[in-house]
Amino acid sequence: MFLGIEIGGTKLQIGLGSGDGALVARWRGMVNPAAGSAGIQEQIAQALPELLARSGIARGQLRGVGVGFGGPTDDATQSVIKSHHIAGWDGFPLARWMSQLVGVPAVICNDADVAGLAEACYGAGRGFSPLFYITVGSGIGGGLIIDGQIYRGVGRGAGEVGHLRPVYPSQAPGPILEFWASGWGIAQRAQAAEHHGADVTAIRTAGSGAITGKAVADAASHGDPTARQILDEAIQALAEGICSVIKLLCPRRVIIGGGVSLIGEELFFAPLRRYVEERGFAAFAGLTEIVPAALGEDVVVHGAIAYARQKLGG
Repeated sequence: MFLGIEIGGTKLQIGLGSGDGALVARWRGMVNPAAGSAGIQEQIAQALPELLARSGIARGQLRGVGVGFGGPTDDATQSVIKSHHIAGWDGFPLARWMSQLVGVPAVICNDADVAGLAEACYGAGRGFSPLFYITVGSGIGGGLIIDGQIYRGVGRGAGEVGHLRPVYPSQAPGPILEFWASGWGIAQRAQAAEHHGADVTAIRTAGSGAITGKAVADAASHGDPTARQILDEAIQALAEGICSVIKLLCPRRVIIGGGVSLIGEELFFAPLRRYVEERGFAAFAGLTEIVPAALGEDVVVHGAIAYARQKLGG
């Protein structure tokens, strides 16, 4: 039995499973950014006994822990390189701390990487290789999976699609893809549009007064022209990023998860596929499918368990 842990900028999840695609038990909590990394460590330490008691699994039955971390990690030192969301994680020896806490070996990896592994093993990527996973949520991350293994470059990660600089909508390289297409970026651009005089009444109404990425999507679904323009620019920017991925890697599938992808087929996936088809490399046309992720909110937990089973023995 393995523990799988997701440590994000807003969400903390712990799951228990054998690595067969099913969870025996799961615990979910929200992160308090003001409490920093120490606050998250305390949450984990308090949640583990509760989770084990509820599942009926003794600590002696645990074989290892896998962690999907929301930021770059170092394979050689099994430490966090940096967190862009929570203070106190930079350079932290997370695997060693986790192993000491639980009393079994632990491994860590970037959250998008292990999410891609989960989709390859149990979800929309099952039976396909290579595949490229993209999470489009508060940020944008990517992971390349080849024959059921995460491609990690020289050991500090790879596939950071969110840090590409798409040409669209200007003709010169501008901000990174996360600025255009992440949930945070979509909200920021709606706020900027309001500052420059655009009518964002429908967006604020959809967000109960707040401007969020979800509010933009909701307003767009009801036909608001400002929201639709912002969302369309986000999708076009994401399409540019995916075109670059296909030119370099030509995967069998690009799998997209994360909160922004939940906008759905009509407003998100259909236009995204159309833009990729229009702007892609002609010689690779039709070789890569773009599909939604299948594992929902549990994807990182499943991936962390699968990663632990691969690295620590299953």
